[in-house]
Amino acid sequence: MSVRKTLLAATTVSIVAFAMSPASAQTLRYANQGDLKSLDPYTLNETTTHAHLGQVYEGLIARDKDLKIIPGLAESWETPEEPTRWRFHLRKGVKFQNGDPFTADDVVFSADRVRAKGSNLQTRIPPDAKVVKVDDYTVDFILTSPNPILHYQWDTWYIMDKKWAEANNAVAPTPAAATSPSFASLNANGTGAFTVESHQPGVKTVFKANPNWWRKPEHNLKEIIFTPIGSDATRVAALLSGEVDIIEPVPIQDIARVDASPNAQVLKGPELRTIFIGMDQTRDELLYSNVKGKNPFRDVRVREAFFKAIDIELIKTRVMRGLSTPSALMIAPQLFPLSKDFTRPKFDPEGAKKLLTEAGYPDGFEVTMDCPNDRYVNDAAICQAVVGMLARIGVKSNLLAQPKAQYFAKVLKPGGYQTSLYLLGWTPGTSDSQNVLYDIMGCRDDPKSARGEANLGGYCNKEMDAIADKVLVEADTTKRDLLIKQAFEIAAKDFAYIPLHQQALAWGVSKKLKVVQRADNAVLPYWMTKQE
Repeated sequence: MSVRKTLLAATTVSIVAFAMSPASAQTLRYANQGDLKSLDPYTLNETTTHAHLGQVYEGLIARDKDLKIIPGLAESWETPEEPTRWRFHLRKGVKFQNGDPFTADDVVFSADRVRAKGSNLQTRIPPDAKVVKVDDYTVDFILTSPNPILHYQWDTWYIMDKKWAEANNAVAPTPAAATSPSFASLNANGTGAFTVESHQPGVKTVFKANPNWWRKPEHNLKEIIFTPIGSDATRVAALLSGEVDIIEPVPIQDIARVDASPNAQVLKGPELRTIFIGMDQTRDELLYSNVKGKNPFRDVRVREAFFKAIDIELIKTRVMRGLSTPSALMIAPQLFPLSKDFTRPKFDPEGAKKLLTEAGYPDGFEVTMDCPNDRYVNDAAICQAVVGMLARIGVKSNLLAQPKAQYFAKVLKPGGYQTSLYLLGWTPGTSDSQNVLYDIMGCRDDPKSARGEANLGGYCNKEMDAIADKVLVEADTTKRDLLIKQAFEIAAKDFAYIPLHQQALAWGVSKKLKVVQRADNAVLPYWMTKQE
C-alpha cells in the first residue's frame, strides 16, 4: 500500500493580553457550582473534571481555542502503511512534575490503565487495540479495523507517569463509586502548566504554576485557588464582591445583575452539550418503581408518552429564561448538518395519557428520577419541572437530586447503572455524531466492548449499532451524514431518549480577567491573564 501520512506540525496559539508587567504573576480565584472530588484522570468522564485536571495533565493531542486538534505530548502522528496502524511520535525533553522523563512506557501504561476496570474513560481506546512501544519516543496503536477518528478524544485522555503510579500503588484507576480515596485521587503528577499543591475534596484545591512546563505559558498566573460554591446566591456574591475572579455557571436569573455590576460581566455563548432524559430499558423490573414483575420503559408507548408529556417550550421560557435551544436530537445542530431534517414530537399530554392507557397503565405508575443538582444549568429545576409535567399524565416521579459526586457514583457503570429514570448532559468529545451513537446509544451487552459505556438506561438496537460501525469507517462526508441520519431516525422511532435542549454558556468574569471561552464549556486558566 502507498504510504499515507497525516503529520501535524506544532502550532503556536497567540493571545491578546492586557498591557502589564511581564513579571506580574497573579492569583486566580475560581468557583464552580460542583466539586472536584478525584484527581485521578480516569475516574470521571466529565467536562468540568477534564478542565480542572487539564491544568496538570496533558494528552497526546490538544485542542486549541477553536477546538481544532493540535499536537500535545505527541509532536506528530501518521498511518504509515495500513489504515489500522497509527504511529505517534512523542515529544522529547518533557518531564513530569516530579522530574521523571516522559517516554513511550508512560503511553503504553496509560493505554492499559484507561481501559482497566474502574475507569470511566474506557471508550478512549478500543479494547482490542494493541499499543506497542517502537522505541522510547514512538508508539504504535494497532487496530482490528480502521478508525479515522481514533485520536479525536485524546486531548482528555491524560498521560500518567508509569513509574510514579507503580511506586504509589496507583496502577488501577479509581472508580467513581469508590468509598475511600486512593493515592491518585488525592495527588497528581502530570506534565501540564500547573501542579497541585493541595487538594481538599469539597473544600479547596490549590494549583501552582509549573516552572518547568515544556510550552511557553500564555497565562500570567502564579497560582489557582479553586473553591466549590454550590449556593447560587453565595457564588454570585463572591464574584460581585471580588472574592473570586471567575464563576461557572452564572444562574440565569442573575445574568442581568452581574452585567450591571461595575467590576464583572457575563460571557455568554452557545454550548455543544445536549441535556436529555434517559430511561432504564434493560432490566426485567425497574429498581425504583411500584410496578413489579415488569419494566414499563421496555414498552415504546410508555417512552413516547413520557416524551410527549414534556413541555419543552415551558422549560425554555420558565426554567431556562430563554437561554436554551430545544433539541430534537441527541447532538447539537452545530455538529450535524442534517439535524434540520428532524423535529420534536409535539407536546401532547392527552395523547400521552392515551398511550399509557394502551400500554396498560391507565392510572400511571410511580418511579424515582435521578438528577444532579450542581452539574448543569438549572439541572434540579429542570427535573422539578419534568416531575410536574409527568404528574399531569398520572406518573408520580420521586425526585432524587444529589450533588454530582454522589449522583455519578450511583448511575454510572462503576456504580452499576443504578437508575430507572435520569437526567444527563453530553458533549461529544470528538465533536462528532459517532461518539453519541457509540457511547450513549450503543448496546452495552458485550462485556468485552466499551460500546454503550455512558448508556445508563441500556437502550439497544443492533441495527443502529451496525450503522454506527459503518459511520466510523466511512470517508465520504455526504454518505457518512446520511448514515448518521439513518441511525438517528431509528433512535427517534424507538423513542430511545428524550433530548431536551442545548444549554447556553454563562460565565461570570471579573473585568480584570482575560479568558478564552470555548463551546465545550471547559474553563481553562492556562489561557487566562489577570490585571493587577
